[in-house]
Amino acid sequence: MSVVGIDLGFQSCYVAVARAGGIETIANEYSDRCTPACISFGPKNRSIGAAAKSQIISNAKNTVQGFKRFHGRAFSDPFVEAEKSSLAYDIVQLSSGLTGIKVTYMEEERNFTTEQVTAMLLSKLKETAESVLKKPVVDCVVSVPCFYTDAERRSVMDATQIAGLNCLRLMNETTAVALAYGIYKQDLPALEEKPRNVVFVDMGHSAYQVSVCAFNRGKLKVLATAFDTTLGGRKFDEVLVNHFCEEFGKKYKLDIKSKIRALLRLSQECEKLKKLMSANASDLPLSIECFMNDVDVSGTMNRGKFLEMCDDLLARVEPPLRSVLEQAKLKKEDIYAVEIVGGATRIPAVKEKISKFFGKELSTTLNADEAVTRGCALQCAILSPAFKVREFSITDVVAYPISLRWNSPAEEGSSDCEVFSKNHAAPFSKVLTFYRKEPFTLEAYYSSPQDLPYPDPAIAQFSVQKVTPQSDGSSSKVKVKVRVNVHGIFSVSSASLVEVHKSEENEEPMETDQNAKEEEKMQVDQEEQHVEEQQQQTPAENKLESEEMETSQAGLKDKKMDQPPQAKKAKVKTSTVDLPIENQLLWQIDREMLNLYIENEGKMIMQDKLEKERNDAKNAVEEYVYEMRDKLSGEYEKFVSEDDRNSFTLKLEDTENWLYEDGEDQPKQVYVDKLAELKNLGQPIKTRFQESEERPKLFEELGKQIQQYMKIISSFKNKEDQYDHLDAADVAKIEKSTNEAMEWMNNKLNLQNKQSLTMDPVVKTKEIEAKIKELTSMCNPIISKPKPKVEPPKEEQKNAEQNGPVDGQGDNPGPQAAEQGADTAVPSDSDKKLPEMDID
Repeated sequence: MSVVGIDLGFQSCYVAVARAGGIETIANEYSDRCTPACISFGPKNRSIGAAAKSQIISNAKNTVQGFKRFHGRAFSDPFVEAEKSSLAYDIVQLSSGLTGIKVTYMEEERNFTTEQVTAMLLSKLKETAESVLKKPVVDCVVSVPCFYTDAERRSVMDATQIAGLNCLRLMNETTAVALAYGIYKQDLPALEEKPRNVVFVDMGHSAYQVSVCAFNRGKLKVLATAFDTTLGGRKFDEVLVNHFCEEFGKKYKLDIKSKIRALLRLSQECEKLKKLMSANASDLPLSIECFMNDVDVSGTMNRGKFLEMCDDLLARVEPPLRSVLEQAKLKKEDIYAVEIVGGATRIPAVKEKISKFFGKELSTTLNADEAVTRGCALQCAILSPAFKVREFSITDVVAYPISLRWNSPAEEGSSDCEVFSKNHAAPFSKVLTFYRKEPFTLEAYYSSPQDLPYPDPAIAQFSVQKVTPQSDGSSSKVKVKVRVNVHGIFSVSSASLVEVHKSEENEEPMETDQNAKEEEKMQVDQEEQHVEEQQQQTPAENKLESEEMETSQAGLKDKKMDQPPQAKKAKVKTSTVDLPIENQLLWQIDREMLNLYIENEGKMIMQDKLEKERNDAKNAVEEYVYEMRDKLSGEYEKFVSEDDRNSFTLKLEDTENWLYEDGEDQPKQVYVDKLAELKNLGQPIKTRFQESEERPKLFEELGKQIQQYMKIISSFKNKEDQYDHLDAADVAKIEKSTNEAMEWMNNKLNLQNKQSLTMDPVVKTKEIEAKIKELTSMCNPIISKPKPKVEPPKEEQKNAEQNGPVDGQGDNPGPQAAEQGADTAVPSDSDKKLPEMDID
């Protein structure tokens, strides 16, 4: 079972896997652990990752990057509007109103959703993981920024489905970092002790996130998060790009922003320059040859000047730090450590700002680039039954306060209630009670739109169906369970109607309505606890109970209006009926469309595979042409005649010309046939060379075998003890086989020496190998026959053991001694006879 964590970054992605030895960040086909979040569309296939990044300038209009922040956003979204000007590719409004990406793929214009494009990237990361693990990858944990809203989270979840992945959890990036930090710590305070508070600062390429977490042994609780959704490494790049656009405009009279390719080249160089300045405070050059209109450009920059230009960006570093402490109600001295991750935290001025704010040295114990993906892989291992991981509970928080609004039947207008406050523990469920006679709708929305980096505070509408009044016409009690799940997504997970049945007079007393209510509440609590235990996410104090609430105002008024009179206290029993819920989620892809996207992704993966096979076949032809052309004038030169070499060289040149002309774009089978045609001419030459290399070694081996057997035959004829046990007939067979092999070898050697190297060999290496095998299989069994051993009779051995050795005869007593027994006198030397034994 695979356990995979994916850090889906704005600029680059990482994949980590859990193995028996721990967590490992895996490398792609370029031996790079970082895969660019980039997709390039071509006339035949897609390129994803590093292959796509190399086409950013050459195929600018069809190479897509920086699409992560379009998830769940309408085309009219102010963020999308602001991004348009910096994109090399086109974005369009889809029929749903969402942002689509317009490219030319397979020589036709195509509009892809953000989910589809992200799924393409996930498919590539999935393939990378599968190639390393050598098994299918399905279950995973994917990271998202902590400030993502419901619509954005659902969009990423849809992307994982399109890619054929089962996302066990969408994990906030700061929470993943906290898990990677805390799970290995052996010195955390015990559960009853004061927790250790650690601040995590993550500034990546596009966003800035801060969280403060409380650690106890086996437990992590996020206390608060804060963020600046647009402050990241790319903002610092933009400062440099704008500076050099202005400088080169004045110096070389170039309008750089009018040409997207020139702008992209400048952006790449500025990013490199920024990284160099992080490690070097001196003046650094920026030079680009043939930059625009065949003009070479150059300029310089140093860290001091760069920081002056970034003053307004650096001023945005402190507010989230201050905010997170205020939300958590902590002072700076309550913070144990400040851990920084993310590429942009390498900027010295950013580190200085953070360090100065907290008044302490920053901690860099985590890998700045890989901490998120390692945390995701750890979370996946915790959720997977295949791995035994140290007990570690994780409590995340709700980033924005969530409220419900509904129409109140008691009065005209609507009522609302905040169900989850900011920084409320998550995942978490609450049970709300309504009194209704007919179906009703709950509208979920974010109650602090001013804090939302998203134009629409609406989340979804949930319609509770099939609500009917009680048999006496009074309002029915409806229990609604609302939930922020493990992905951070809000939902109305269930609704049930409580039916009240009056008992007959002759029946035994039943539980009161109040008791039934308490019993039902307990059932809900136990069910919730079971769910939480399965997810292993919410700590014990949040598992103990789910909060049951009466709806504010409307609920109380309805209670007064619709409840039966309290004077008549009849015995009652209750039952619950599950009610269907209809969801209208903001920007949600419907199931039919999602299935279509899954099917299309499968087709595109197959097309990429076919195109790869076609290119491999073409490359094989090209490689063979170059290899044979070099070797015909090199190591193969002696093995081909002048005429054959000239004709074959001509054929190779014709094939090379064909590859760059008519053969540039041919089906796979054409290249396979072309390679077979060339090999028909080249293989005999290659075979002659290989035979000449191997033949002497094998003839030498055969000669050694013949010599060995001749020596054994000679030893036998000289009656040496070593072989005197062999049968003469068997030795004659060895002699005959050896002489035949020697005659065969001499004959073949003579013929081969007379044969020209340009001709096929007289004897093949396979024949020599067969002759060696034939000779050894005939001779070795005879030679390896064991020598016979003659054992003395058992009685003789027994007496010998009793009497001990006979003087002058070692351990072998004479036969007379054995017959006479222990009391018999030892015979004289003349009477002794040794048994016939082979003594080595």
